[in-house]
Amino acid sequence: MNANSRLEIFHTAKPQGKKIAMLTAYDYPTARLLDEAGVDTILVGDSLGMVVLGYPDTTLVTMDDMVHHTRAAARGVQRAPVIGDLPIHSYDTPEQAVANARRLVEAGAHAVKLEGGADHATQIAAITAAGIAVVGHIGMLPQSVREEGGYKIKGKTPEAAEQLLHDALAVEAAGAIAVVVELVKHEAMRPITQALRIPTIGIGSGEDCDGQVIVIHDLAGLFPWFTPKFVKPLATAGATIREAAAAYTAKVHGAS
Repeated sequence: MNANSRLEIFHTAKPQGKKIAMLTAYDYPTARLLDEAGVDTILVGDSLGMVVLGYPDTTLVTMDDMVHHTRAAARGVQRAPVIGDLPIHSYDTPEQAVANARRLVEAGAHAVKLEGGADHATQIAAITAAGIAVVGHIGMLPQSVREEGGYKIKGKTPEAAEQLLHDALAVEAAGAIAVVVELVKHEAMRPITQALRIPTIGIGSGEDCDGQVIVIHDLAGLFPWFTPKFVKPLATAGATIREAAAAYTAKVHGAS
């Protein structure tokens, strides 16, 4: 199945009123399990910095990290489109953005994602012109967390909400096939979804989105040391692994 066929859901879901379910995956077995479960699309996010590599945020993730994990995840997917994240400082210029987007596609991604609104429309347009699909990302931008001093909800004022709408429209005009909208106040979210022809994929932005994305470790309880407030885990994989390891250790010790 080619990239265009896999990405068709981004063009058909919104007109049909179908919500898009997106989850992250960073390795072969997880991506394969999600694909077999029927998840609509898989994001190899730079969130792997925290939940896989143990960094405090995404700002230490490199392009080589993203290529490595995109390639691993893509090996496990037969059906869903795979979206690869462009990490911080990998798309500072249009030329750099295109070159690194091609690296992710070569690793198995069917589309790439980058953070930024109107200020990154040129990069989105350049990648699109190179024949690579782009998913935008507005609202709270994890790659800017250090400059902003934390993860802060966006769209709290009329002016901020208007800027978010402006950014969303700029991302769409530049050629993006969808836009992730993170930690945006619910009242500011609905006008964005209503104004865009492309789907909005929310994370911590309420139900007025055309789809939702969650980090798989949060959903499955696989990172028990921290869970975002907007996530309700549907499993306790971390506890299960800990219990299995403890039982195994006790069994080995008992055999000595």
